[in-house]
Order: sequence, then C-alpha cells, then structure tokens
Amino acid sequence: MNPAADHVPSFETATSQWIHLVGIGIEIFGVFIIVVGIIWSTRYVFGRELVSRYDRYKISIGRSLLLGLEVLVAADIVKTIAIELTFVSLGLLAGLVVVRTFLSWTLTLEIEGRWPWQPEQPKRAREGH
Repeated sequence: MNPAADHVPSFETATSQWIHLVGIGIEIFGVFIIVVGIIWSTRYVFGRELVSRYDRYKISIGRSLLLGLEVLVAADIVKTIAIELTFVSLGLLAGLVVVRTFLSWTLTLEIEGRWPWQPEQPKRAREGH
C-alpha cells in the first residue's frame, strides 16, 4: 500500500473544490457589480437636465452590465477548469461565452452607437446625430 497514492485523489478533490468556490465567489462579485451599478446609476434619474436623464441612466446601467458580464465570463472559465474538463463542459462554456459576448456587443452598440470592432467616431460626428 502506497500512502502517497492515497493522498493524491483527496488533494485533487480539495483543489477542485477550492477552485469551484473561487468561481462562485467571482460570480457573486459579478452580480454585485451589476446590482451596485444599477443602484449607482439612479443618480442620473434625479439630474437637472430632463432631456439627457434617460440617456445617461441607460448608458450607466449598460456599462455596469458590461463589466458584470465580463466578470461572469471569467467565473464560468474558472468553474469549468474546476470540474472535469470534457467536451460537454467545454461546449457549455463555449455556448455561455458566445451568448455573453453577443450581449456585450449589443450593449456596446447601445452605449457607444458603434460595434466594438468599428473605429471610434470623432466627438463632432457623434454630436451631429
């Protein structure tokens, strides 16, 4: 009986559990970013300029969502590494990343008025719209 061989599976299990917990912690942080961002964005509702309240509020919430989504993607990657890496888990991760990337792109389009891969417009051109 080899005592070193008996400890290897328990070490791998403990490591996997810790990585999984780290992934859950990152997920909680991502949700925290989104919730705090939405709460923080409400400061624009009480602004003086009636015309730009909605736009500022929408942009602020969009930025919070973008940052939260990025953190949630990182959590998914960490959690996928923690479990046994199979084609199924890798496929699920790829699906999540594709959906969240699409959401990020559409939020960027909504906030900045351009796709992420398009060059930024000069300030004068944006004000003309």
